[in-house]
Amino acid sequence: MEDKLVTLAIRTFKRAQMIKTVLEENGIETVIHNLNLDQPEMSVGVRVRIKESDLPRALKIVEEMESAWEHEPATGSTSTQKVLIPIDFSDQVPKATDFGFHFADLLAAEVIYLYVYFSPAFTISSNNDMSTYSISDSELLKKILSTANAEIEIMTKRIHDRIANGELPNIPFSFEMKEGVPEDQIQDYCKKHKPALVVMGTHGRKLTNELVGSVTAEVMEACVSPVFAVPTLMTMQSPDDIKRVAFLTNFDQKDLISVDRAISLFGPENIELYFIHASDKNVAWNEVMLAGIKSYFANHYPQLVANYDLLNANDTPEFLNNYMTNHQINVLAFNSHRRNLFARLFNPGLAYKMVLHSDIPLFVTHV
Repeated sequence: MEDKLVTLAIRTFKRAQMIKTVLEENGIETVIHNLNLDQPEMSVGVRVRIKESDLPRALKIVEEMESAWEHEPATGSTSTQKVLIPIDFSDQVPKATDFGFHFADLLAAEVIYLYVYFSPAFTISSNNDMSTYSISDSELLKKILSTANAEIEIMTKRIHDRIANGELPNIPFSFEMKEGVPEDQIQDYCKKHKPALVVMGTHGRKLTNELVGSVTAEVMEACVSPVFAVPTLMTMQSPDDIKRVAFLTNFDQKDLISVDRAISLFGPENIELYFIHASDKNVAWNEVMLAGIKSYFANHYPQLVANYDLLNANDTPEFLNNYMTNHQINVLAFNSHRRNLFARLFNPGLAYKMVLHSDIPLFVTHV
């Protein structure tokens, strides 16, 4: 039986070349597709493809490489904190701007808008003989950049007008454009500059269970910075409407650090906090752990109004949505452990599920 090619990863040209080199050094035949052969440095989102039988070994190697990239020392850091707002000039931008500027004002930070442009390529393939026809060229790239610059000019004027009208706090903001795969470039920026917060728009609740295609979900699964996701269809109109925050806890000690970050961002005097632990088993130890959390926050944040619930259910998006609707929760917060490539590919985490199935803002940290 013929060993077919499968896509291992979609990465920028530079990253794909590095992966290809290391895999071939380990005896794994690797092919890169969607490549602009005339100007390879301009081609982005290229596919790294390998034989299906090599997938287990290749996944382990790529995971080790990405772990090494993640721990590269930060460069270009400054004393000014940053709030990063990735944009695609869609209808999500205004709400992301409202919340991004609000949090930047609280953090005494500047706002950085990051636009990642993707050079499109039209690909026709047949079995293992991948014949590639690309319509990506220098003229098309010029058009993409020209359109993006025009959008940035319009957006800059709109933001200045809103600042002048008192709709947004008067804080510094700027734009950066990068070519590449959006989730890769956003995560690379965060590794290098360590923004205090990433504010991203999301389309929210879907009509399908498909868990593929959300840049926001991918960033939330692996980003080194805290991420605040703003659904397009959420009912909350402004950051001042954040009154009730639910924190999903698994009784991990690191959860306490994440909760401290959430309280610092939203303000202990402004919010009512709901600690919830979802389980399909009635374990007495859960009551003990929840009592411990209650004691900790009563001592450290005596002014904080806190509620505690043990939920007899799996942490499915539908169940959590029902709970948050019944308790009028404005934000769901939780600590999401960064997981390896294999886990992200075949078992999407809670961040993925909630981004695609909820219209309530999410605050996710990685501790």
